[in-house]
Amino acid sequence: MIRVVITDDQTLIRQGLDSLLAITDEVEVVGHAADGDEALALVEELSPDVLLLDLRMPGRDGIATLEALRERGSQVPALVLTTFDDDELVLRALRAGAKGYLLKDVTLEELVGAIRSLAGGGTLVQPALTERLLQGLGSLPVPDDFAHLPTPEPLTPRETEILRLLASGFSNREIAESLFLAEGTVKNHLSTLLAKLGVRDRTRAVLRALHLGILSPGP
Repeated sequence: MIRVVITDDQTLIRQGLDSLLAITDEVEVVGHAADGDEALALVEELSPDVLLLDLRMPGRDGIATLEALRERGSQVPALVLTTFDDDELVLRALRAGAKGYLLKDVTLEELVGAIRSLAGGGTLVQPALTERLLQGLGSLPVPDDFAHLPTPEPLTPRETEILRLLASGFSNREIAESLFLAEGTVKNHLSTLLAKLGVRDRTRAVLRALHLGILSPGP
């Protein structure tokens, strides 16, 4: 059972998510938080498998909560779930440490799939958002923690192909099935990608690839 804490300033949203997730046999909601401070306290107390996090909240908002989690060295993955379809906000959340990002109009199946992915160590960014990020990222500044990194070694065509699927939210298994590869082979390619790009996780690999122009708009 995947243990989840829900953070949203709207009581109805928290109760609604709780009721929906209760339908499944994979997810258990172990706590509710109305703001970032409550979320931080619950993460420390309960050590959930996944934190569901709204971005726009009074007091400590979602971005500030993500930054605090990172500063504390928390390993609990955060899935941002919001009504705001804002590309720059997506990037700010990912830079601050979010492992996934979904809009609140997703289906229960999509939400549970994202929770499952994050609990298993993966990442998830809604594919519809990814293409717009690819198109609009050129005008945004390079994140400070990328500025000092050397230019990476060129990626192979296979590595670039895997990176694009990764940016579209594919899991290792889905990448393997799409490219007719063994899942272990995909994991090996991902390890090489992370090393070449000088980053520690899949989300930051996609972000750095976007800023370097390794990923570009198009099918």
